[in-house]
Order: sequence, then C-alpha cells, then structure tokens
Amino acid sequence: MSGLTAANVSVSFGGLVVLDGVSLSIRAGDRTGIVAANGVGKSTLLMVLAGELEPDGGTVTRAPATTTVLRLAQEPDIRPGESLAGHVARRTHVAAAQADLDASTEALARGAAGADDAYDAALQRWLALGGADLPERTAEVTARLGLAETLLDRKASELSGGQRARLGLATLLLAQPDILLLDEPTNDLDDAGLALLETHLRTTSAGLALVSHDRALLAGVASQILEIDEFTRHGVMFAGGWDAYVAERDTARRRAVEDYAAYEAERGRLTEAARRQRQWARSGEQRATSARQYRADPDKFSRAYHAGMAQQTGARAASIDRAIGRLDSDAPDEVREPWQLRLSIGEAQRTGDVAVSLTSAVVRRGDVTLGPVSLTLGPTDRLRLTGPNGSGKTTLVDTLLGRAPLMSGQRYAGPSSVFGELDQTRRVFASDAPVADVVRSAAGLTEEEARTLLAKFRLRGDAALRPARALSPGERTRACLAVLQARGVNVLVLDEPTNHLDIEAIEQLEQALASYPNALILVTHDRRLADAIPVTATLDVTSLHVAPR
Repeated sequence: MSGLTAANVSVSFGGLVVLDGVSLSIRAGDRTGIVAANGVGKSTLLMVLAGELEPDGGTVTRAPATTTVLRLAQEPDIRPGESLAGHVARRTHVAAAQADLDASTEALARGAAGADDAYDAALQRWLALGGADLPERTAEVTARLGLAETLLDRKASELSGGQRARLGLATLLLAQPDILLLDEPTNDLDDAGLALLETHLRTTSAGLALVSHDRALLAGVASQILEIDEFTRHGVMFAGGWDAYVAERDTARRRAVEDYAAYEAERGRLTEAARRQRQWARSGEQRATSARQYRADPDKFSRAYHAGMAQQTGARAASIDRAIGRLDSDAPDEVREPWQLRLSIGEAQRTGDVAVSLTSAVVRRGDVTLGPVSLTLGPTDRLRLTGPNGSGKTTLVDTLLGRAPLMSGQRYAGPSSVFGELDQTRRVFASDAPVADVVRSAAGLTEEEARTLLAKFRLRGDAALRPARALSPGERTRACLAVLQARGVNVLVLDEPTNHLDIEAIEQLEQALASYPNALILVTHDRRLADAIPVTATLDVTSLHVAPR
C-alpha cells in the first residue's frame, strides 16, 4: 500500500516559524482535512508533503519510493499560450512523466548505461499517472463538465472565470496519483461542480490531504482532521470526521479554559498562604527580639519559644513555595484566544422605498443574454442569486450596480443608495499601489486610520505597505472586508464572499450578515453560509436566459 509520512516537520521563513513539529501519515483511502487560520502554514505543509519545499527539520518519506504525489495549488497558474489539453497534462504531472519517458526511450535506443532501469521507472510512473489514456479521458471529462471539445486546443488564458473553474475541476478528476494534496479545491465551483468534487473525493482510491474552508465538503469527505495551532504551530490530529472534530475541539478548549482557571485559583491560594506565613514569621521574630518583650518576659526559654515558632512559620512558607514550584512545573498552557475577524458592516442611512430596480432590462455578455428582467430590491430585501457557473450571476450583479450597459430597459438606483461590494475577483486590490493607500482611498480614511483598520484585519506592519496585487487571496478578501467595515453602505453586494477565508472568519462573516439590517445581494455556493443567511427571495439566473436565435 502506497503511503506518505511526515515526521516532526518544521519550517521557518526568516525569523517566522510557520510549522513546528508537525506529523502526518497518509495511506491509500485516508481522507485527512487540514484546518488552521489563514497564514498559519496549511499551503506550506502541502508543499513540503509534495516535495516542492525542503523542511528545516523533520522528514518526509514515501513508501514505496515510487509513490506518486500530486499537489493541486489554490490558484493554478495558467501559462501564456498553453492549451487546455496542455494545461491538464502539465497539472496532472503526465506531461513531466511523458518528458522523462521520451528521454529514457532515447537513452535506451543509444544504449546508455543504466537506460533499462531508467526506462522502466519512467514507464511505470507514466502509466501510474494515467498517461496512456489521458487524451481520451480528458475529452470525456471536459465534455461532462460543459467544456466543448473545440476548446481543448484553445488557449487556457482565453477562458471565462466559470470555464476556468471547470478546467480546474477537470484536472482534479483526471489526476491519478497515489497521494492527492488539494488546496481549496471548491473556490469558484458551482453546485453541480461541488457535487462532482465531493463524489470523486469520497470514492477515489488515492490517499487525500485536503485544505478547505468548505465545512460541508469537510463534513462529507474527511475521516480525520489535522489542526495546526495558530500559536504553537504544532499539529494536532482529531480522529473522526468534521462534526466529531468540532465537538472535540470545543470540548478541549472548554476543558483547557477550566484547567487553567483551576491552576490560577490554586496558585493564588498557595501564594496568599505563603504570604500570611511570612507575615506571621516576621511578627514572631519581632516579638522574640524586641526589647519590650525582653523586659516583660526575661525568661530565656520564652524568648527561645517565640524564636522557634517564627522559624517553624518561615519553614511552612518555604514549603508552600516548593508546592507552588511543583504546581508551576505541571501548569497547563495558558489558553490564548485565536485572532477573530470581529466584522461589522458599516451602515449608511436607510434607502428610500427602492434601493435598486430593473425594468424590462436586457443585457448581453459573451454568449449569455439576460432579460427582459424586472425586479425591485427594497431597503431591507435580501436577494440570493443562484445558477451554474457561466449562467450570468456576475453579469446580473454588474447590471444592478450599473456597470453593465443595457441593450434595452431601465435601471434605477435610489438617490440615497450607497453600494458596498465584495466582488469575486476583489478587483479594487488589483493595483500596484500600497494596500494602505487603496484602503484609504476606497474608505475615505487618513493613512493612520487605514493602517489601524488593516491591523484589525490581520494586515499589520509591512503587509499594509506591500503592492495591493501582491496580497494573497485570503489577504485580499480580508482587505475588502476592512473597506466594507469602514464605509457606510446600505446596499451590500457579496459575490462568493467566503472564497479564501478561513473557517473561523467565515463564521464571523455569518454573524455580521445575520445582524445586517439593510439590502443584501448574495452570490454564494458555500452551502453552510447559504443555510445560515436568511433571504427574502432567491432568483435562479438561468430563468432569465434568452434563447439564442
């Protein structure tokens, strides 16, 4: 049985400890979810497991050595000029295996020393990764995902956002490693894609390590959870699935709080007892040596008695000090509260009777035409837009925001409507300007206010001065949320808001949205977020399609 084992892995970048003594074992059929706050080392751990990053300490071993390991990154790089078929071959590692096989075949033909063994190893790896029938499987899977066969020779960079999401899913479905390492595979997938992904992950024979913020996916797939602690950077394994992990984690945190409170109470009691004993000892010594007592009681035995009692009292204080030392040596770790988003949405004065409306509006983008659309969003209405990738959800959002030109019909926004948007691409931060400058401009803040705000969203110090486009996906999302908190808005537009957020931040976002009183337009495929946020209406965008003539 193929497997991968990491033992006491440690990684540091400069003076920053990212992982410290993390251990993990993955065998065929294992389903391990990996969770931690953003920036705590999940992606780094996957890179170490894949052999792409050498750890500073610890070991990573494959048994047998021929075990194939594939990591699919959070944001796949689409290279200039690369076709869809070429992209799939590269990301499944079949292209690299093919190159090794071609080189070893050429060496074999030349009669090079050791060519037989090299050719056999290259052939076995190529076969194991599914190279023999990859073209046929690619055509079948991409067709099932709605990517026409004519697209396979097109440049991957020309695909729409929805098509890129389906291409990423196709790569995952076509990969055939022994160990599969996935970093946020649900980002940008629609409901149908999520269902396909979950079914594949439950049935694949590959061992699986899954980094995901999607709680429904973790609940449906994972059989054990590795939690990387934000403070110690150690890994703790929890047996059982997601729900068992949440229950055990919450119980462990509660017990840790209770144990530390009991330790502090006992230490306080002993410290106070030692203080009283020392005070009594000092009083006894004073009585034994004071001139007044000597004159009142010249008996040397009485003086000796008081002195002895003072010594005994001092000895009891020393004994209590030793008890405190023993208590401290076994003291539980202090419970440190993890960073929390603590998000509140800045609110502007409520709009009039109409926040935004469309009347017989028709809009076209690419191959999709929507309309005629007539809808009205009132000051407290909450609308969720649904539909598969590429169906036009973002197009309708852009229409409501006035960004998409109408072919016909009308758009109306109330004079007091103030829109706040978290768009799917986080476009406001696609800039070379420093992060703090982007936030300052978008939210109308001073530089000091912008940096203070960013620090609350875990973008401290140099992070606030980096070019905005250099932010990680999770950092971009937090920065967008910071802008929403600083601005006063009364029409909130969220397009896939949970992409790249960690789980605890998503739960904080749910709480903020639950108490937000004004108009809301929500696009999400996060099943638990959708269940947690009540809406007044749901609109399937496919019902607005105009059939092509």
